[in-house]
Parts: sequence; C-alpha cells; structure tokens
Amino acid sequence: MSRSRTGRASSRCASRPRRRSRPRTSPRTCPRRRTRSPTAARGAPAEGATLARSEARVRIGVVSDTHNHLANVRRIVELFEAAGVERVVHTGDITQAKTLDVLAALRVPLHGVFGNNDLERPALEAAIARHGFHFAEPPLRLAWAGREIVVVHDPRDLARCAPAAVGLHGHTHRLAIERRAGGLVFNPGECAGHLRGHNAVGVVDLGSLDVELLRF
Repeated sequence: MSRSRTGRASSRCASRPRRRSRPRTSPRTCPRRRTRSPTAARGAPAEGATLARSEARVRIGVVSDTHNHLANVRRIVELFEAAGVERVVHTGDITQAKTLDVLAALRVPLHGVFGNNDLERPALEAAIARHGFHFAEPPLRLAWAGREIVVVHDPRDLARCAPAAVGLHGHTHRLAIERRAGGLVFNPGECAGHLRGHNAVGVVDLGSLDVELLRF
C-alpha cells in the first residue's frame, strides 16, 4: 500500500510543474496582435481616398516635332523627369527611330501619334514595339484622371474629332494655348530648334488644366 501511495504521490509531483508551466507560457498577447491591422497602425488612407487624390493631380508631359534632334531630346527627358510627370504624349514628327531610343530613358509611359514626316514607318514601329510605347495614327483618344484627351498632329484634324476636354497637337512649331468651352487645346511649339531658349515642352495638369512651359 505504501508503495502504491508513493507511486501516486510521485506521479502527482511530476505533473505539477507541467500544470504550472501552461499558464506561464501561454501567450496572452497573441490574440491582441492578431486583431491589429498593420495598415491601420501606419495611418494609411483608404484606397478610394488614395485614388481620388492621385487622379486630381495627374501631370502629363507634352512634346512635339522632335525631328530627330537627339541633343534636344535628351534635354527633354531630363526636363520631364525633373517635373515629375506621370505620362508623356508625343504629338508627331518623331522622324527617326533613334529619337525613340533616347525617349526610352523616360521612367513613365509614352503615348503618341505619327506625323507627316514620320516616313520611316517600319523602323519607327519596330522601336515602338521594342520599348513598349503606344503610338497610333491620329486621332488617338485617351482617358486619364477623368479627362478625355484627343491627340492629333495637324491642328485642323481637331475640328473633325468629337469634342474632348483636352486637345493636343503639333505640326505648326508654334506655341498654342487655347481655352474652348471649358477645355484646353495645346501645342508646346518648337522643340527641335537650334537656338537656345527658344525650344519648349509642356506640362499639363489634368485636374486644373493649367499649362506649364519648360523652355530650354
């Protein structure tokens, strides 16, 4: 009898540390950590608010008639990068594929149309495909930040297009900023000239339709 009691007592003593260790080692804070949201802790805004804010402040770069002036094109890339544009639109007269190779240094998407001097079409189309650009015969219609945009080369083609909030063109090598029925028609003008300070590209804020000229 004493042996059996001793056996029982020894088994109970052996089990006591295990029973005591359970509540000590059980992590009471785990459920609290699981219910926390890391995103909420960082104070991140809701997805809808982020989209609304970004759409209200979309800035696009506009360039036209580069005519294979590679030194100017390199400068244009620098200007757009410094301005922080989110997309770039070329309104035609690229002329040669080397221009597109230089524009590939842009860190944003490039869209555009072909102009009357874009005669080396196979080489241009190969460069466009190689760099993942989006070019088309005019008119090219785009929709960004709640704005409808139509892109042509010759400004006379705008009259034959359905109305849009923003009309972009080139061809004339002359600056044009026109306000029509609450919309904008814009041509940044000369950008392939050899006179310093007479070239320009543009930045259009699609929220306010304000235009900024970047001269070089």
